[in-house]
Amino acid sequence: MMKILCIGALSIASLHFAQTYPVSSIPESLKKNANAVVRKDFMTVQINKIDEVRYQSNTVTTVLNKDGDEKALLYIPYKKGNSISNVKVTIYDESGKKVKSYSKSDFGDFANNSQGVFYSNSRIMALSYTPTQYPYTVDFSYEITNENTIFIPDFVPFSSTKTSLEEAEFRIINKSGIDLRTKIYPSKYNYASVNESGDTAVKVYSYKNVKAVDEADLLPQPEEILPKVSFALTKFNLEGKQGTLNNWTDFGTWYYNNLIQPVSVSTPTIKAEVAALQLQGSTEEKVKKLYQYMQAKTRYIFVGLGIGGWMPMLPDEVHKKGYGDCKGLTNYMKTLLDEAGIPSYYCVINSGVSQISFDKDFPTMGGNHAILMVPTEKGNIWLENTSQQFAYNHLSYRTTDRNVLSVKKNGIELINTPIYTAEQNKEKQSLKIILNEDNSISGAGQFAFSGSQYDVNLLYNNLSPKDRNDLLKNRIDVLNFDKIEMKNYINDRDLAIAKFEVDFKALNYSKNAGSSMIFRSVPIFTNEIYKTEENRELPFELRQSFEDDFDISFIIPKNYKIDEMPNDVILNSEFGTYKLSFVKNGEEIKVNRKIRVNKGIYPKEKYNDYINFRKKTINIDNSKILITKI
Repeated sequence: MMKILCIGALSIASLHFAQTYPVSSIPESLKKNANAVVRKDFMTVQINKIDEVRYQSNTVTTVLNKDGDEKALLYIPYKKGNSISNVKVTIYDESGKKVKSYSKSDFGDFANNSQGVFYSNSRIMALSYTPTQYPYTVDFSYEITNENTIFIPDFVPFSSTKTSLEEAEFRIINKSGIDLRTKIYPSKYNYASVNESGDTAVKVYSYKNVKAVDEADLLPQPEEILPKVSFALTKFNLEGKQGTLNNWTDFGTWYYNNLIQPVSVSTPTIKAEVAALQLQGSTEEKVKKLYQYMQAKTRYIFVGLGIGGWMPMLPDEVHKKGYGDCKGLTNYMKTLLDEAGIPSYYCVINSGVSQISFDKDFPTMGGNHAILMVPTEKGNIWLENTSQQFAYNHLSYRTTDRNVLSVKKNGIELINTPIYTAEQNKEKQSLKIILNEDNSISGAGQFAFSGSQYDVNLLYNNLSPKDRNDLLKNRIDVLNFDKIEMKNYINDRDLAIAKFEVDFKALNYSKNAGSSMIFRSVPIFTNEIYKTEENRELPFELRQSFEDDFDISFIIPKNYKIDEMPNDVILNSEFGTYKLSFVKNGEEIKVNRKIRVNKGIYPKEKYNDYINFRKKTINIDNSKILITKI
């Protein structure tokens, strides 16, 4: 993934060292639902010229309990050429008494290579502090100068749940003579507001007394709840490459000429590589063959080099080494398609569980992932190039339903990725259940998953048979398994379907009632616990539409008859639909169960309506069938 210098997460400010911070002075409203309280988060950004920006940072964080430790980590990410100074750390106890202080010499200096990173020129200065008691307060300040002015961090109150904010200030001083664009994005839910003051030379933004976002069920990501302010210079520098950022056309032209075109270089070897595949058929068939060929010979490894980590590796490097990151693999796939005479476009996207899109009216450098788009007469083909398992023309739930920056020679075009319907995000389950007189059941099942449910079930792909069985048993926890075996797992990379078969035996499925047996109508379903909330404070989000379609056949013992079956049921709501139907055929009972849930962000007032809808579906799943001994 592409590296962005996340200075904004640490915040920057005018420096205030005299005051101590007793925990007793924190308002009770800010302690509620919080593991940590940011007392002060001050940032001063001074733009001196097109290739020089100076950040002054001072954050003061009170950690209330052990779960809040991660909110007060002491680190400074940087790259070669950055100048770091005035590093100071002071630790205070609960009463505001100074416990210890540190300086720059106490920090370690490390390569900033997280798991999955092969090599990068990112570094990090870090200090490890182990608290002896809670609560405690960390006052952390530093200054850093950077030549890259393309990234000016957003100003947000905080970025995670269980954190509250007492006071934050973002002061931006523009001495460069370059126009600075700003845009305020208010909270959609009036959760907090930002104050703005100053003029074109010095702008000041601030937040005060922002309550913690609690970890409620189905909560949207904090970035969907909170306000933010974004910034962008109309002229910028990135690792010595200067450009303009007035609009997406200007920026896209710069992006293409400086980051894509220099590495759009084929070789005779790559040309021969494509020729050897002897591509035939439609454009779609050629793209699929090339894509699956690329998957088979490459693997994902992050590479954070080349113009700030934003320029892809050369295609020949990926060809020779057999690895690359999202940028390198996407560029390599693009080059293969170029050699086949098939146009495609390098696309930058915000990958994540939240569907974050770029603002068409406020161009900025952003995104954290690269994918490829191939236009055809039948529609766009989307290629995720980092996975050896992913199906052709399939995007995961982390990249659907948002826009991308499609980089073209004449500028950037914002294009939407697909939205998968409930029917596309589907589980199809077919079960044949034999009821045994000892209350156990013997079952054989076929399962198929598509869309976002395909993504989840790719987990099985690289597991051993034992690990597959263990994971499956853990997932289907509504049955008391005596044994379970997954068979014939298939990852259909042509159709984006994961499917497998299961044989199992489960104990204590039915219960005796005199000469009768009672058992539930649906053997395998999601037995989630849904709780209503009387004082819900925020909206709730159903991130993916989905549909589950189950066909269940019960075979009753020879010496039993079917006595009672539930009535057919249909539930309709704005959140989805549920249907359960029964057909009796001699010694066989056929049950069809179908549920569809609609994605969306719903107002808090409707939360309990949704919970009650799901409770009803679970209660109906548990409706009972009665058979009696003849």
